[in-house]
Parts: sequence; structure tokens; C-alpha cells
Amino acid sequence: MGVALIVIAKTPVPGRCKTRLCPPCTFVQAAGLAQAALEDTLAAVARAPAGRRMLALEGDPGPWLPPGFEVVPQVPGGLGERLAGAFDAVGGPALLVGMDTPQVTRTTLASAATKLEHAGVDAVLGGTPDGGYWAIGLRRPDPRVFEDVPMSSARTARVQRMRLNALGLRWRELEHLRDVDTIDDACAVAAIAPRSRFARALGGLALDFEAARTG
Repeated sequence: MGVALIVIAKTPVPGRCKTRLCPPCTFVQAAGLAQAALEDTLAAVARAPAGRRMLALEGDPGPWLPPGFEVVPQVPGGLGERLAGAFDAVGGPALLVGMDTPQVTRTTLASAATKLEHAGVDAVLGGTPDGGYWAIGLRRPDPRVFEDVPMSSARTARVQRMRLNALGLRWRELEHLRDVDTIDDACAVAAIAPRSRFARALGGLALDFEAARTG
């Protein structure tokens, strides 16, 4: 059946997502950007070859969800538990990505899945410049992978690599992608993918970038 592709996401609700974009964004604008990023990510996954396509969602699906996706609720707990739960819901080889890299492409996802399918590879990991990671793939689910890994930290990817090594897993590094946390990230990612929904949504906002940088 091939590698399953999982997107882990929150329903884009004002005040509950991408709040680090505020200011210069309002909560409504930040949620709009989050939805655009999610739509870009889901579109890339929909075009990529996959055994299954799954959305591990906190919240309720909306009209932004394309056909062909299985929706499963995220399990309770911290991010590590929720990641483990998403892999467990698949039960086999899977690549998981977040909703924060709208520049991700079909080709990038296909390449990552192919690496995971190579003989002798148990896992793959794609880092981000801020020390986190945008993608992780596992040949088989194992909640131990995420134990004691500090999430949303500048140490996340480094500790995750150490954890994979400690478990004796054979893993490969994926290309690095910048994820969208701050307004500077948003501008950089929009420049990388100028035709994306995310770039169009950002370009349609009249934002005071200087105010964001000065406080």
C-alpha cells in the first residue's frame, strides 16, 4: 500500500492558532493565514503518492478539507503523545508533517516517503532552522520515539535525533524547510512559494511590519 501521509493540524480558529503572528496580525488574520497554510499542505499531500492520506485534527474539519482524507481526532496529551497517536492510527509506515510549511511540494513529500521505504531505514527526520522539525517518518509506530523529547523548543530536533539513535533506529535526514512561527518566517516562506495560497493570503493583508518588530 505504500507509505501513509499524515498531516497533524489544528482547526484554524481565531485566537487558537498562529498567535505568534500577532502583532502585526489580528487573531482573525492569523487564523486566515493558518488556514491558507493548511490548505497548501493538504493540496501537496493530495497530489503526492501515498498508501493513505490522513488528517490528525484538533477540532472539526471545515470546507478547506479536500476529498480523499481520513480524519482522526488527536489523542489527549502533549505534542509527543499526539504524534505517537497519529502514527498508531495508521499502524504501518507513515510520514507525518505539520501545517506550518505551506511551501512543501508533492516532490518533497514523495522523496521523503521514498527514503523511508529504502531497505534498512527505520525513520526519517526533516529539521527546521529554529531547531524543530517539519516532518518525521517511521517504518512502524513506536511511542518510545517521542518520550522525553522537548517539543516546540530549539532543542527538539537535536534531542529527537538522539532519541532515534538511543532506540537503535536507522534513520535518514530529510531536507530542511522553514516553518511559519513569526511574521519574518511568514514573509520568507511566502517569498519561497509566491504562488501558494499562503503567499496570496499574506499579500492581501495590510500589515504594519515595523510595529511588530519594535514591540
